[in-house]
Amino acid sequence: MALSTLLYIKHPYPFPPLHFSESQIHPQKPLILTSTPTFPSLKSHKKMLPHRPHAVSMQGVLSDAMNLIQSAHPTWKSALFSNLLIFVVGSPILVSGLSLSGIFAAYLLGTLTWRAFGPSGFLLVASYFVIGTAVTKVKMAQKEAQGVAEKRKGRRGPGSVIGSSAAGCVCAFLSIFGTGGRAFLALWKLGFVASFCTKLSDTVSSEIGKAYGKTTYLVTTFKVVPRGTEGAVSAEGTLAGLLASILLASIGCILGEINAPEAVICVIASQIANVGESIIGAAFQEKEGFQWLNNDAVNVINISVGSILAVLMQQVFLRS
Repeated sequence: MALSTLLYIKHPYPFPPLHFSESQIHPQKPLILTSTPTFPSLKSHKKMLPHRPHAVSMQGVLSDAMNLIQSAHPTWKSALFSNLLIFVVGSPILVSGLSLSGIFAAYLLGTLTWRAFGPSGFLLVASYFVIGTAVTKVKMAQKEAQGVAEKRKGRRGPGSVIGSSAAGCVCAFLSIFGTGGRAFLALWKLGFVASFCTKLSDTVSSEIGKAYGKTTYLVTTFKVVPRGTEGAVSAEGTLAGLLASILLASIGCILGEINAPEAVICVIASQIANVGESIIGAAFQEKEGFQWLNNDAVNVINISVGSILAVLMQQVFLRS
């Protein structure tokens, strides 16, 4: 009796009982895997990926090269051995532009430059040397016939190397010894680049003027004078010198030695310095009482003015 009573007690919860059909409990057709799961093929996967160019962009190559160049911290040891290796490899070019003693002086300059500013500074000086040597060889036979060519077929000696790099060497020493602290390192780099922009502009304007200048004027009087006269300028040479300074300043910018506004300053400073150099050459060079003022001495004055002007202009116009 008690059992039958329990069987008829209502369910305490208000929800109806669940009912399952036979088909739901036992599927009519068993699930059988007839094949392995399919995934996108490699071919279709490549189509889904964005297109990538097969050739590496030139910008990427230059960027990687510059990162590699600027990654290593220069030391005297690395400067000596790296410079020696480069001089051995580049000896054919060096011999064409320098005498034996000039090569030794250039090696010292290259070592100092590498230690102060690393491979990028060295490449800047190398660019200056290659361009300067190339323009010196332009129409060499014609310039020799006219008596205005550089001595020894344009192969320069130690005096020329020192005269062309004196200001740059001073900036390198100031950078190595940290003169002025970190705030001044950029100024020494700027002065370094400006000195070589000035000298390259002077060399190119002189050599192209001797080779292609149709009319040359004495800068102090604007009197027409023969090609090769000290202090003489020509339109062709002046334009070539301007382009050369723009080229080297751009190289310095690409190498990370200076920024774009500083490159403009280098170009302006180089042109002002070269006008001054022409005035000194016309009025004083090897004149009575100034026999000591030879071409190498004038070069030192010229590049020093270009370097100092660039530093002063940076402080006046770009100082934040």
